[in-house]
Amino acid sequence: MSWTGNDDAAVTTRIATVVNSLQPSERRVVDHIIGDLDGVVEMTAQDLADRTGVARSTVIRTCQTLGYRGFPQLRVALTRELAQSGHPTEDFGESALGTIRAEIAALAASLPQIASVLSEADVEAAVVTLLSATRLLALANGLSSPLASDLSMRLTAIGRPTEFVADPIGQQIAARQLSPADAAIILSGSGANESSLKAARAVKLTGAQLVVITSFATSPLGSLADVALVVAPASGSFRHELEHTSRVPHVILLESLVEVIATRLGDHARSARSTVLSILSDNLSD
Repeated sequence: MSWTGNDDAAVTTRIATVVNSLQPSERRVVDHIIGDLDGVVEMTAQDLADRTGVARSTVIRTCQTLGYRGFPQLRVALTRELAQSGHPTEDFGESALGTIRAEIAALAASLPQIASVLSEADVEAAVVTLLSATRLLALANGLSSPLASDLSMRLTAIGRPTEFVADPIGQQIAARQLSPADAAIILSGSGANESSLKAARAVKLTGAQLVVITSFATSPLGSLADVALVVAPASGSFRHELEHTSRVPHVILLESLVEVIATRLGDHARSARSTVLSILSDNLSD
């Protein structure tokens, strides 16, 4: 596939969101880029081809897949990314608290790239779909399941009733009962969870709209979606996504999405939130 995200997305972000769709030879190229950002800036396309054992044409094709005309444009983008990330790293120490502080600092520095793959058109289409659906399901499995549960409660709390179904079989049953006036939003970091794919296929059989939130621009789940919102991994690393399966970027997007929908709902959302606050107050002990 070719890059379809925002032009200001960093090289490492682009790699992280398309790496699962690359050919093995292209994967060798991007693995080398990730492993030696500073060194690649000083290379020619032929140097990189020789280092990775591929043809020069493969290097050029990989650059074009990432959204650049050729290797010179990728080198310029890498130079800019390195300059922007060149701030000194604070030493928080090796204690447990120091490690936590270091992780938080690293996350904070990477947050701006989370939305770098999103497009205005896709986000607007997702918001309109979630607002206009007669019935709305929020579905997910595995590590994404708690996020779908939370999203369901938050949307319901602002006056956009949303159903969450935890059981994978129950998801398929609920999805098959949707109509073309309804919608489902499915969350999956990998975009390849088999239970979520079955639920997505069930949604498509009914003609209902399907919104997907995932970390990869090309995935089986994304290919089924009417609207796919690709959230760049906070680490900018496919390996980190697989090893740590961080859902922080998804949480941030979902929080913001709920606020956008609340704003669109206006007085209806304010009234719903007032009711929620009253209920919460009644359930707090002295």
